[in-house]
Order: sequence, then structure tokens, then C-alpha cells
Amino acid sequence: MPKVKDAAPEEVRAAYELHDEVRTNPGSRRLFEEQPPALDELQQRVVEQLNVQGYSIVPFAELFSEERWEELAADAAVYTREVEALLDGGTAPPPKQPKPGKEPKPAKPGKEKFFLGRRYKKSPLSLDSPWLETAASARMLDIVNSYLRMWSKLSYADQWYSPPRGGEADRLGSMRWHRDYNDQHLVKVFVYLWDVDEGAGPLEYVPGSARSGPYAQEWAWAAGSGETYPPQEEFAERIPQDAVTTFTAPGGSVIFCDTSGFHRGGFATKTPRGVWVFNYVSPAALETLVDRNFEVLPEQLDTLEDVERYAVT
Repeated sequence: MPKVKDAAPEEVRAAYELHDEVRTNPGSRRLFEEQPPALDELQQRVVEQLNVQGYSIVPFAELFSEERWEELAADAAVYTREVEALLDGGTAPPPKQPKPGKEPKPAKPGKEKFFLGRRYKKSPLSLDSPWLETAASARMLDIVNSYLRMWSKLSYADQWYSPPRGGEADRLGSMRWHRDYNDQHLVKVFVYLWDVDEGAGPLEYVPGSARSGPYAQEWAWAAGSGETYPPQEEFAERIPQDAVTTFTAPGGSVIFCDTSGFHRGGFATKTPRGVWVFNYVSPAALETLVDRNFEVLPEQLDTLEDVERYAVT
């Protein structure tokens, strides 16, 4: 179904609000109210922390199991080896070779090469992936849905690799402070594949910048808004550094975060950062703002619980 995300801002906003208030989100809220999940103590703590501060961090092995973590880490290591072989120890992929008989194009002045390895950028993943299976599990969804107070949709899952770029490099793209455009009912989950310290581009977040927090109205989220990336110098003047939480954490850490609030990450200066990322949005966003990057075959739906099937269709 065509999205309206590239239409005029007022059209995007109107379409999103229609789905949020009338067409799609009310139904997902009813489903949650009619079938509230029974959370265990750990899940309850994650939801409570999301409600208070907009984020929560928990070891993957506690949320699932050590055996499950070892399986997923082994799968992720396959792509890590592939991308590191491509980089060959460097900080960016090798330049494309020109076709025979043609001269290479000169680099544009002032245009820094920005590389972020995405495992499924060109080929969609499916429920055959243990990572997508985990992202679509009721164990994950019950946390996300309890925070959003609706049955959510999984819209994105991928493995990212950020190579080190040196301390003199500029922040580019999502390394800068921004709100995610995807939705105002949004949870993004980051799974650190190995230890992430200050030199590996940790996730940074401003608690209180989502929902009704003290920074929520600073360049407030709006569907179709062009202000998801505010002027960075002005941002530093209006939001103090001591309001920022930095997620340096060991490998196997799972960070739940409401990224309709301000965040940035991936500014790796000394060592690479490897993460898996899951995006959960409301049905309204899937109808108007975002596309999925994965495919689920009809026969794969038969084994899923209702809440899981809803999340991936």
C-alpha cells in the first residue's frame, strides 16, 4: 500500500492523525485492553522504567536464556566477519572500481564518505532468521505493547556495523541528535553484540524528551515534520549535557528506548559497534509513514500466537 510520507507535511499529518484517532490505532488499543499480557517481574520492571524514563536496559540472557543468546550471537558473527573482510581493517569500504575504459569519478569536495553496514539492506530477512523470530516473539511484544498500550507492529529488524572513523571525524546522519520520524508510538530495541564503550559509538538518549517529559516540546514530534534533526548547536544550548544518558554496556545488553525522544549513536571513533535493531510502531505508522524491511510467508503464520501474527502482518 502506498505511503503518504513523501506528500506535503499537512497531508502526512492529516493521514496519520486519521489512522491514529479513527481508523487503525483504536482497534489495536482495544485488542490490548481485551487481552492484556501477564508480565513476569522482569518484564514489569522494563515497562515501568520505560514509563518513567523512556528507556530500560536488561541482559539478553535474563530476558530469554544464555543458550538463546549464544545462538543469536553466533548468527550475528557471520555478518560481522563478512563486513570486516570487506573493510579489511579500514574505516570505510573500498571505492567502487570504474568500468573498463572509464576514469574514476573524482570525490566531491566537502563530502565525507559515511558507511554503516546493514546486513539486510538489499535482501529482506524472514522468520527463518532467529533474530526476526526473537523480535516477533510474545516475550518481546508483551513489553512493547504494555508500554504503548496497544498491539504494535514490528516494522524493521536488521544488524548494523559501525566502523571506527577516528576522533577527528564529523557526526553524520543518525550520529547527530534527532527524533525518529517513524511514529509517536514507538519503541526501538538495540541489542549490543559486543561490549560498547565511549569509543564504540554508544547510544545516547535524553530522558524526558518523549511523551509529556520536560523536553518533549523541544522541536516536538509531529508526523511529516521536517524538524526531526534540530540545529545541533542550538540543541546543545537548550538541552544540557547532564540531561543525557549514555549507554556504555557489555555485549548481550538489550536497550528498550522510546526513540520518538531525542537520541543519537554510532559515532564510533576507536572501535567498531555491532548491534541488532528492532523497530516497533503503531498500525497508523505502518499505514502512513514506514515500510517493512522483512517478509513473512503465509505458511509461517500458522505457528504464531495471535499477538505475534498481528505484529508481522
